[in-house]
Amino acid sequence: MRNLFNVKCVMFNVILLYTLHFTHYTAFAQPVSARELIENAQAYDGKTIAYAGEVIGDIMRRGNFAWINVTDGEKAIGVWLEGHLLKQADLLAGSYRSTGDLIEVIGVFHRACPEHGGDLDIHAFEIEKIAPGRHNPEASSFNTGKRNAAVVLLGALGLIWILAQLKFK
Repeated sequence: MRNLFNVKCVMFNVILLYTLHFTHYTAFAQPVSARELIENAQAYDGKTIAYAGEVIGDIMRRGNFAWINVTDGEKAIGVWLEGHLLKQADLLAGSYRSTGDLIEVIGVFHRACPEHGGDLDIHAFEIEKIAPGRHNPEASSFNTGKRNAAVVLLGALGLIWILAQLKFK
């Protein structure tokens, strides 16, 4: 009976230590704003942080890695991540015609990354999609009617000008 109790205690401790060791950076991580990271860059340098925001701009693939820009609505920060994270997340980047995915990035913050020429960045090791992005069809077709009217008007004015030039010859 005593042996069984010792085995249960050892197993409990192993599971507890494993859980604490491998989940310490994600269990209670609250996203930090870009302003907070920039203003207190020295304090966060080299630390594991959580950062949330919208993926914007182009997704720039670099071999087995990629750069993405994530904005929290105020400022944007470059995020360096492995290609498998990018495939896993299947990200939509925001532009004038779309709203990007909202994601939370967990990674190591660098105020002057030696690997990337001294740039401020985050090296992500976990990405979670909070909300999907969407294409905004009204953004691309917003001025379709105005554009068509302008083309017709310019065509009519051009025709009138040509006819006036021919009449005065």
